[in-house]
Amino acid sequence: MAPKTPVDPNASGPMFQYQANLPKLPVPGLDRTLALYLQTVRPLVSDADYKKTEQAAKEFIAPGGLGQELQKRLVARSQDGGIVNWMEDWWLDQAYMGYRDSVVINVSYFFAYKDDKTRRNNAQRAAAITTAALEFKKEIVQKTLPIEYAKGEPLCMDSYKYMFNNCRVPKKPSDIEVAYDLVENTHVIVIRKNRFYFVDVVHNGQQLSTTEIQQQFQRVIDLAGQDKGLPLGVLTADNRDNWTDAREALLAAHGDNKSALEKIESASFVVCLDDSAPGTRDELSRACWHGDGRNRFFDKPLQFVVFENGKAGFIGEHSCMDGMVTARLNNFICDNLAKNKTNHGTVSIRPSLPQPTEIQFRIDAAVNKHIAVAEKNFDAAIANHDLTVLAFNGLGKNQIKKFKCSPDAFAQMVIQLAYYKMFGVSRATYEAGMTRKFQRGRTETNRTVSAESVAFVKAMEDVTVSNADKIARFRAALKAQGAYMGQATNAHGVDRHLFGLKNSLRPDEPKPSLFTDPSFAYCSHWFLSTSQLASEYFDGYGWGQVVPDGFGIAYMVNNHVLQFNVASVKDLTVDGKQYVNGTYHFKQALEDAAEDLRDLLSNEIPPQAKL
Repeated sequence: MAPKTPVDPNASGPMFQYQANLPKLPVPGLDRTLALYLQTVRPLVSDADYKKTEQAAKEFIAPGGLGQELQKRLVARSQDGGIVNWMEDWWLDQAYMGYRDSVVINVSYFFAYKDDKTRRNNAQRAAAITTAALEFKKEIVQKTLPIEYAKGEPLCMDSYKYMFNNCRVPKKPSDIEVAYDLVENTHVIVIRKNRFYFVDVVHNGQQLSTTEIQQQFQRVIDLAGQDKGLPLGVLTADNRDNWTDAREALLAAHGDNKSALEKIESASFVVCLDDSAPGTRDELSRACWHGDGRNRFFDKPLQFVVFENGKAGFIGEHSCMDGMVTARLNNFICDNLAKNKTNHGTVSIRPSLPQPTEIQFRIDAAVNKHIAVAEKNFDAAIANHDLTVLAFNGLGKNQIKKFKCSPDAFAQMVIQLAYYKMFGVSRATYEAGMTRKFQRGRTETNRTVSAESVAFVKAMEDVTVSNADKIARFRAALKAQGAYMGQATNAHGVDRHLFGLKNSLRPDEPKPSLFTDPSFAYCSHWFLSTSQLASEYFDGYGWGQVVPDGFGIAYMVNNHVLQFNVASVKDLTVDGKQYVNGTYHFKQALEDAAEDLRDLLSNEIPPQAKL
């Protein structure tokens, strides 16, 4: 069935043939949002606190009240012909560019690839990854990248323009995004031993073959030698205000530093050739998540990391692109390698190929001081964080579908049950829902906790409740989760609308009681920050927690494995109680919860269906 969205005959290419005709992000009805908001608050707060929230909501939506006025302003903004998406600028600034803490733990995310048994050499694997990435870039340049669809309708493709030859640049009070010409800038940056190397992947008008790229990467390894260079990259891992000051000091130290920085910022992407060799899944995940902080440039949207033993992964800078977009790129790359499509060009190496050139920075005492501070801050932050991975084999998408469950909803209930097992209570949970069916849409929050999910986790931990009742409550919780996700992906969740209303306040206007009510902050304090993607090529995927007393839970529901990445501060303190090794305790709770649900639901499956 053809999409309902009409084709734009004036589109710049097939990739954007629906772009101009995608619907604009809607502004939900005020009464509807407040009713849904109260519904999400109810299972998280006491009766007394809920009454206060209920009263604040009534005042907010009262006829002639400030809520009605804010709604009018937001609707007017959404109808402004000069604004494509009413939320876009506010969200980019407040969720990302205006965020001043380090992006490493708090914003950036990673994918860890499964091993490539045919490419154990680091330069060989890095070259194949680079060739595949350049093939993807070519489709963006030519605007031929196939459109993504959800339920038969096209998705916004706009965010792909931030993928290559792009960079986040630190500024006060809010960072900026800088884009460079995709055709003119044909180089990549390779970092080895903290040293930055300029490698042009086009020579005499022809793209380097994979063999030639491998030689160039090997040359970088040889040139870098054994001694580590100045750890300039760690500046990008620091607090954004600190990095802003450091960047200004770097530019002031010598006139050549500006062009040196521009070579990095304008590159198609970065390839980090690390000298470490992670062995376990946990070690690989941590190495992809942050590494030692030095052999990186965290402001680049795309960093591919290849280790000494040939293991590899990816780090994404989150501000302008969400994980589903870069997951597509990384799946494309891994699929190309798996199917051996990366033998681009001739096998022979042209003798005229120039050597990679090291990018030289001239520094002074002020820059050195900034580097020392950044190293200290980074090392302290990493020492205060834990990350571990649960790979629950045998309970993947195939098995979950036999239980007649949505794989995503199933994983969410595993998380809810695990949290209840560990803490004896349900708390605010964020799950990312995609809104790319709208022009420049990004995400909406799916508030996973519901009256049904609370009833489910309580029943699971109550030995007096029958299995039949447990299953009934589980399925009710699945239904509630799916219903909210359906609303969220249609841009009818709670959080983005309330965000828009709050931003519609004028500086001289007092905040309505709805926004100062303690329950408002508590119910958006994401003790569990969660998101899901699936890839048979990934062995890890994750990011850090978004609040100091919470967890970052990235999960994959692949065909035969349910995998959770658990990240939190090392000595977790929740409600005044310290949980030493809390990250690993929660991993165990997830495993116990998954086993409980598998055993419970296996009772429903006929014997022949279990085969």
